[in-house]
Amino acid sequence: MSTPRVIDQPLARQLLAQVDVPQILRKLFRDLAAGQAVQPPQQLVEFPAGRGDFINYGGVLAEDRVYGVKTSPYIVREGAPLITAWTLLMSMDSGQPLLLCDAGELTTARTAATTAVAVDALAPTSARRLTVIGSGPIAQAHLHYVRGVRDWQDIRLHSPGLKDKSAEQREALGALDPRLSLVDDLQSALHDADVIMLCTSSAKPVIDPRQLSKPALITSISTNAVRAHEVPPECLTDMDVYCDYRLTTPGSAGEMRIASEQHGWQADAIIGDLAQLLSEQAPRPTYQRHAFFRSIGLGLEDIALANALYRLHG
Repeated sequence: MSTPRVIDQPLARQLLAQVDVPQILRKLFRDLAAGQAVQPPQQLVEFPAGRGDFINYGGVLAEDRVYGVKTSPYIVREGAPLITAWTLLMSMDSGQPLLLCDAGELTTARTAATTAVAVDALAPTSARRLTVIGSGPIAQAHLHYVRGVRDWQDIRLHSPGLKDKSAEQREALGALDPRLSLVDDLQSALHDADVIMLCTSSAKPVIDPRQLSKPALITSISTNAVRAHEVPPECLTDMDVYCDYRLTTPGSAGEMRIASEQHGWQADAIIGDLAQLLSEQAPRPTYQRHAFFRSIGLGLEDIALANALYRLHG
């Protein structure tokens, strides 16, 4: 039995900079549409006594002859909860482990790049005003991957803790893109935005789409806290809803579960997922009302990136 390679977080960060993450994900979703990939539902297991949980994300890439699983615990402790993630890549031919990779960098990259792929597929070609809600590593990664998908003229960033950041921290954020402005007031950040990317770890709504000045594309990720959601669940019935993968997302996304149980929304209202959008099997939004894209994160995304790093590091 061969010993799997181990990639730690610094090496993962170094290798990720050498691959085209959005293009890897586009191929993944096209493979999913063509039946060359398998994405089972997430598995959520709660720890006893409310001490947290872990989520297992699996997937199969038949063309690349690999399968794998990412496991991510959410550990409740004094202070902020601890969240880690590791991805195990396995050979479909030998049945042997190929790679064990710290998935922290993979998770950040695939979360942000999946949103960028969705923005490219869903945003109006005329979109010029981009708003980012959040200021942490995932929000910054979102900006990195989405900065070139449209000819943005105005990029605004807001987060609840923005006012509390030091001058040095604000300067570092402002240096992410010459078009970027930091906006302390939420409503000012949202005004007339064409695309709003919610990039927070909040377990409760951070914006109310009903208060926006015009129809927009809203993207959401949230965290793996139980039933976490970044928009009010009752708003789903008044938006054109898309997701990363329609067979698994409605059973895990907090606002979709709550909207289904309490507000009469049903998963068959989802217009399309990324596999359908990238294979031209689903229509784009008309923007007669808001479009909402929800990503829960797929095991296939982590596995595809782990496979790319494995081959690059080979």
